[in-house]
Amino acid sequence: MHLSKAVILSGGPGAGKTTLLHALRQAGFPVVPEAGRAIIQAQQQQGGRAVPWADRQAFAREMLRQDSAHYAANGGSEGWVFFDRGIPDIRGYCRVAEIEEPQTLSDCIARCRYYHTVFLAPPWPAIYARDAERKQDFATAVATFEQMHRVYRECGYRTLLLPCCEVEGRRDFVLRALASGGGTASHQDTGGTPSAGL
Repeated sequence: MHLSKAVILSGGPGAGKTTLLHALRQAGFPVVPEAGRAIIQAQQQQGGRAVPWADRQAFAREMLRQDSAHYAANGGSEGWVFFDRGIPDIRGYCRVAEIEEPQTLSDCIARCRYYHTVFLAPPWPAIYARDAERKQDFATAVATFEQMHRVYRECGYRTLLLPCCEVEGRRDFVLRALASGGGTASHQDTGGTPSAGL
């Protein structure tokens, strides 16, 4: 299946991705929430162990289950749909966590294709903060971003870096890029790993 208007927003944690998705929702676009955060909240309420600090592989399997369900549920969408992370993010998570991938992950990445350009939120120290679900330090956030950047390119996607600016500017940047077919020269990724100072 290929959801040609399913747009992934990815990157490291704490880089403003969720705030941008909220702005896109307010602009009238459907948004698919991040599976990882919802899993952590549910596991904490239930006393479960499928969280990154207890059972990382169970957490990865549950993310794959939920992300696959979210992908299938949006198969009939005709307009732009924005995903807070996509199935390839699980590969990046597994690399950062140094664990084995779920057995079916490679097949899911190959079968479940999104819009050809993925928008990446680079590390942004000025806004980074931990919370009940985000326990990583900033160095781990940078490492996560670098893995997501690498994984999406390996999976055949073009990556586009979001500017570090107010949310309205980010929202307009995304919508302009989509209207023009997926990229602008000033923020187009050319293959190197961007620095955390962006």
